[in-house]
Amino acid sequence: MATSSSQTLALQRNSSEQNRFMEKLMTKIFSFYDEQSLIDVTFKVSNPTALVPAHRLLLAAASPYFENLFNGNQGTNPVIEINDIDSDIFERLITFCYTGQARITVNTVAAMLNAAIILQLDDAITSSVDYLMTHMDEYTLQGAYMLQRETQCEVLKQKIFEYETQNFMEISRSYEFLNFDAEKLQRMLVSDNLNISREEDAYDAIQRWYNYDVPARQEQLPLLIACLRLTQFDVDFLFTHIQPLPGCELLAFTAFSWIRKPTARPMINMRFTEPRGISATNCSEKTILALCSELNPKLLQYNKTEDKWQEYVNIKIDYERYRTILKDDNLLFIGGYKRAATLNVVRSWNIRNETWQSLPIMIQARSEHCVVELNGKMYAIGGYEGNVLSSVERYTTSEGWKSVNSLTDGRYVACAVTLNGKIYAIGGNNGKGHIKSVECYNPDSNTWTSCADITKYHFLPGVAVHKGHIYVLSRSGAERYDPQQDTWSQICYLEVGYGLMTCVSLDNKLWAIGGWSKSADKPSVSVLDEENSCWVERCSLPRRNVCNCFVVPESMLSSM
Repeated sequence: MATSSSQTLALQRNSSEQNRFMEKLMTKIFSFYDEQSLIDVTFKVSNPTALVPAHRLLLAAASPYFENLFNGNQGTNPVIEINDIDSDIFERLITFCYTGQARITVNTVAAMLNAAIILQLDDAITSSVDYLMTHMDEYTLQGAYMLQRETQCEVLKQKIFEYETQNFMEISRSYEFLNFDAEKLQRMLVSDNLNISREEDAYDAIQRWYNYDVPARQEQLPLLIACLRLTQFDVDFLFTHIQPLPGCELLAFTAFSWIRKPTARPMINMRFTEPRGISATNCSEKTILALCSELNPKLLQYNKTEDKWQEYVNIKIDYERYRTILKDDNLLFIGGYKRAATLNVVRSWNIRNETWQSLPIMIQARSEHCVVELNGKMYAIGGYEGNVLSSVERYTTSEGWKSVNSLTDGRYVACAVTLNGKIYAIGGNNGKGHIKSVECYNPDSNTWTSCADITKYHFLPGVAVHKGHIYVLSRSGAERYDPQQDTWSQICYLEVGYGLMTCVSLDNKLWAIGGWSKSADKPSVSVLDEENSCWVERCSLPRRNVCNCFVVPESMLSSM
């Protein structure tokens, strides 16, 4: 049994020593497998019948399927029968457990994926999906759709969606496209990465889909048309093509008003006002807005050219413990706490014209909760109202706030982010103390599932998605989550003292903003130098407590 001292010693090894040790260890394990030495289990596999020898310890480490199998009633048998996987595929996946590699072909990829799912080999699942997507010309998109329906593989589903978005023009002319459900088509049309040369291409695709079954699709049509960048059409197109569509009259009129009445734009509620590719989330020239303090907060703007922070505006608000989210040109203040009362209010503050607007209230009053946006929908997660909350609700403009499945672990002062079409709720306090648990929400199945725990307890951390990973930073330390491996690993320590902090990804770099710099004795702003595994201090903030930071187009602020 490993002791805490031996685990500590392993962690203290430098990377080169550890790499040499692991390389030597794995070489020896490979030789045991090749020579069938020290074998302690043999699998009898059908179709055709074959005997596949292996080592229990390694397989149990590679997959929870084998770990549970060996801990079960039949697990001590020297020979174990496997009846639902072909012998050739099974042997390839056993080899994968030793080498991390498997021989995949177009003819075997479906069987490999199915078997990898059964054996709970996540890396083999990813390898199979990656192979399929890079051989789509041979496998065909129709085959990929069929395989996804058979396996219900979420990794494949996400990769297919990315492929559809990138190859939208070709796919929108296929027979499969005509049978897409409305929700799937809506997710594609909302995407700012939809690969089209002009907005009319997306309109034409909607028309083809709608005309295929007009009676059944008339109700969904306005929802899809609302996903278009309507302000990119000219006025004649709006009134000859958009306005005559059932339920789309108001959409056409609103877009017309936006185009023809620039002075009235602050009062017009448009979902999309910019062309695809230059929204706040992916504009090539971006900067940071930092929301400092809670009562009457200051909004600070980062000047990239001069590497300095400057005060942008004061926002008057007389309550605290709310959570904020950026949606288009608006900061949404959701929930909060005022005079011993928890609030369910939702208020929108427009960055361009500095005006307030009230939105529909939440079902549940919340403070110290989490808020995120996913696929155009807002989620309010957990929080506190006299007791710790596990409830979760979702907001859409068409339905308002609706309850969805609750968290497994109620939590407040937690953090949450979205990645790969899912929501991750991380850490926080469950009323008894701070927790390390992490949960992942799948909006398609409306379910929360447990993920690997964070390695440390974090108090008031910052969280951000950067280069496909989730980063959590606090004065307790810094760590990174790999969604493919479902593992957390510590990264170089960020020395900050007490104070609210946050983090964002800007210009392909991870920024940690807020808290107190111990070395400089002033509010901290640091950028992660990944190559040298260290943090580099940047121009300090004029304030320590940063409630939230937002990456926005510089044009949004320069046009004020």
